Amino acid sequence: MAIKRPSGRGFDEARKMDAKVGIIPNADGSAMFSFGDTIAIAAVYGPRQLHPQHMQNPQTGILRVNYDLLSFSVADRKKPGPSRRSQEISKVTEWALLPVLNLEGFPNTVVDVQIYILQADAGTRTAGINAASMALAHAGIPMKNLVCSVAVGKLDTEVAVDPDNAEEHFEGGEGHTDMPIAKIGNTDEFTLLQLDGKIPPEKFTDALNMGNKVCSEIYEIQKNALKKFTEVEA
Repeated sequence: MAIKRPSGRGFDEARKMDAKVGIIPNADGSAMFSFGDTIAIAAVYGPRQLHPQHMQNPQTGILRVNYDLLSFSVADRKKPGPSRRSQEISKVTEWALLPVLNLEGFPNTVVDVQIYILQADAGTRTAGINAASMALAHAGIPMKNLVCSVAVGKLDTEVAVDPDNAEEHFEGGEGHTDMPIAKIGNTDEFTLLQLDGKIPPEKFTDALNMGNKVCSEIYEIQKNALKKFTEVEA
């Protein structure tokens, strides 16, 4: 009997996505991105002088990302403050975003990106990357393109894009698999590819193709959100 997704979606179909720019008035740039019930917001501050001085780079500005899953974002209340997981996600988000940024015109400075997860139903790091990319563009940071991100998982033997929490804990399968990807919009250049779990080699191409398809959809959503904000401001 064929496996079906608990959500009823096709295996290559993401949850309903939404995006908005300019949601935090006192930030230099801000944005929201959601996959279904997963909601991420990002705020950008800078470029501003980096302290302490010994961390400054006279050749370029640096990017500093802080990702945090807020205590009320999950059913089981999370302990406030940074965790090893949040520190790891902060760092991979930096790596995912840096290839599109040009900070050489801002030596000795830092661009701070704060990412907060308001609601968590899987896919939080990818939603955060999408929100952060839009927030950086909104802040006017020099960028060659946007970064689009989504996760691919596995239900039993079938790969599925953008799994929600219920699908991540699908029973009767071969165990949890999570493959978050990030790529530069409308290109074949990946800036993040992680794999937690197993995907058979013969399914790996299918997984990437699914991720590529949804990233193309994310790119259009991001661009439309930025365009809509610009039109309102004008």
